[in-house]
Amino acid sequence: MTEKTITETLPPVRHWPALDLTGVDFDPVLTELMNEGPITRIQLPNGEGWAWLVTRHDDVRTVTNDPRFGREAVMDQPVTRLAPHFIPTRGAVGFLDPPDHTRLRRSVAAAFTAKGVERVREKSRLLLDELVDELLQDGPPADLTETVLSPFPIAVICELMGVPAADRHGMHTWTQLILSSSHGAHVSEKAKAEMGAYFADLIGRREGSTAEDVTSLLGAAVGRGEITPEEAVGLAVLLQIGGEAVTNNSGQMFYILLTRPNLARQLRAEPEIRPQAIDELLRYIPHRNAVGLSRIALEDVAIRGVRIRAGDPVYVSYLAANRDPDVFPYPETIDFSRSPNPHVAFGFGPHYCPGGMLARLESELLVDALLDRMPGLKLAVPAEKVPFRKGALIRGPEALPVTW
Repeated sequence: MTEKTITETLPPVRHWPALDLTGVDFDPVLTELMNEGPITRIQLPNGEGWAWLVTRHDDVRTVTNDPRFGREAVMDQPVTRLAPHFIPTRGAVGFLDPPDHTRLRRSVAAAFTAKGVERVREKSRLLLDELVDELLQDGPPADLTETVLSPFPIAVICELMGVPAADRHGMHTWTQLILSSSHGAHVSEKAKAEMGAYFADLIGRREGSTAEDVTSLLGAAVGRGEITPEEAVGLAVLLQIGGEAVTNNSGQMFYILLTRPNLARQLRAEPEIRPQAIDELLRYIPHRNAVGLSRIALEDVAIRGVRIRAGDPVYVSYLAANRDPDVFPYPETIDFSRSPNPHVAFGFGPHYCPGGMLARLESELLVDALLDRMPGLKLAVPAEKVPFRKGALIRGPEALPVTW
């Protein structure tokens, strides 16, 4: 693109409020922003100033994979944001750029490969069977979130992390406090500090370990001098918290399957399409409110004829990218035969979610267990009465009342 074709006219800044959306409704403000153009400017409820927003699939992949957009610089800039409190830890993996980011991710990569995830498949399936056994034994009605969709991902991530079963409940409590924006900064930070202290102790005791769980891999990496104890703790906290995202994603998945029975019928009749169907559901569900972490342009970059200047903050919307009609024909339709399906539900580029493969495994196990073992599974309340989380960064049902 030549200099002559680059526009210097800035689009208007659009205010993007924090909406408490219910069901799997797509954010109406994001829809407007997508319709306004491939690159717009936004102001979120907190932080300062404005930021660029990129919504097209190709552009989202470009920004997330281009070293000219960095995360580390976010530390020193009060960027407009959704979260009311933002106290990032310097050196945390989410705010690192390569090569430090690469070095840190490498230390735990083995646990999140196909082989590493496969290592916990059988244990995960048995854990899930126990939860469903209890659910069936206690009888209807029940809250599917409380009985299965919450305890299952906690158990699985704790298993992968090497956190003893007795400590699962404490991990869950900390995670909920860290992820909620309604308790205030102090409560969130206190929970993060307590979880960090827990992992510092656990990792410290595993410096010579040869085990394959995450805290053992981190302990061994610290022992070899490849990463610092502080880096190890920061990464452990991030992975532990991320592991619970499956509760919200699967909550939305089952909300869809229980409010659109024809989709559930199709999955029961054709079990072989389930992995592909789960990918389509991951593309479709709005798994978060607004946008996540920004990046900062480290030099002037042109996107779609718009000049982004060095120092400008840039957000990408994975939700918008997953509804790009140029990549996903009829994006508002859930189509289990959609192929190819290059969705970016787990992100893209160096900061791609390391737990993507684990989340897919858990989703497949949940769909298999609940659809096959509970053929009469249905909502116990009207769809509009299902309560959804309020004041949270991640979207999902607070409870999923079911009967069978």
